Amino acid sequence: MTSRNLRRRLHHGDVDGKVNEHLNTSGMEDLNEPLLGHHDRNDKHSEVRGQNLEDLWDNERRMVQLHWTFVFSQLIAQWAQWLANIVIGPGSLLGRLISFRSDGQNKNTMVSLSPLQEARLKYLKQRLEIPFDGACTDHQDALKQLWRLAYPSRELPPLKSELWKEMGWQGSDPSTDFRGGGFISLENLIYFAKKYPESFQSLLHKKEGRRAEWEYPFAVAGINISFMLAQMLDLQSGKPNSVSGIRFLELLGKDEMAFDNLYCIAFQMMDAQWLAKRASYMEFNEVLKSTRTQLERELALEDVSSFKDLPAYNLLDR
Repeated sequence: MTSRNLRRRLHHGDVDGKVNEHLNTSGMEDLNEPLLGHHDRNDKHSEVRGQNLEDLWDNERRMVQLHWTFVFSQLIAQWAQWLANIVIGPGSLLGRLISFRSDGQNKNTMVSLSPLQEARLKYLKQRLEIPFDGACTDHQDALKQLWRLAYPSRELPPLKSELWKEMGWQGSDPSTDFRGGGFISLENLIYFAKKYPESFQSLLHKKEGRRAEWEYPFAVAGINISFMLAQMLDLQSGKPNSVSGIRFLELLGKDEMAFDNLYCIAFQMMDAQWLAKRASYMEFNEVLKSTRTQLERELALEDVSSFKDLPAYNLLDR
């Protein structure tokens, strides 16, 4: 079966290309996404037996809050490590000097980039290194822009308001969540809302499919997708040399917004995986890993020369 035929077979209800495919996570142990683990809900319900319904829901809400607080504490730590790899990792100037052999040959075989690819990759890495600064006017304005794009008919709330939770932030102050993914994760969300507004609104309001009782928080999920893509594409290296990273560099040479476009596809793909697996928030980690696996598979298809050639691109409403 050709890769083009494979692309025609993929659809929203069968995102992996196979029915009930078993997820193989071998080779992904180094991913260590700061996401969600498993939880036995039966044990939890046995502990609250005898409480009234209101207490039960309060316990559920507290559990969600604590769980996503843990998610972001892990994400912040991993983002710091990721930035450290840029500064002192094997792809950095210092890292290359350390890994340089005595015979003058570099141990790492790097892909050759055109001047245009070099310039675009450099700019993308600069974007990845910018943290979100809640005191920065430009960053505040970008956050306000996201609200207006998400809710065009609603009044803009203060930067600290309980209303932000409706978009899927952890608390009333979204700036505390952006520490994990950096400013680029906000840029990704804004790009998604402007480029593919119908898909953005559909995911924001969970319009499609049969949903779990406890859904993934939209904005928090978006930050995790930005982080997942940066890892998957090997952007902490001097020049990405993974299969997905090399293919991404080809896309970047043709599209300066390749990372942002791939982000939109990945977000839509993640939601499709979520629905196909009938997942709940405790399974978000598994869903995102599965999304990464599927995206890597699609990037490896021979006839993919632009992000529009990816099978999952067809999931976006354009």
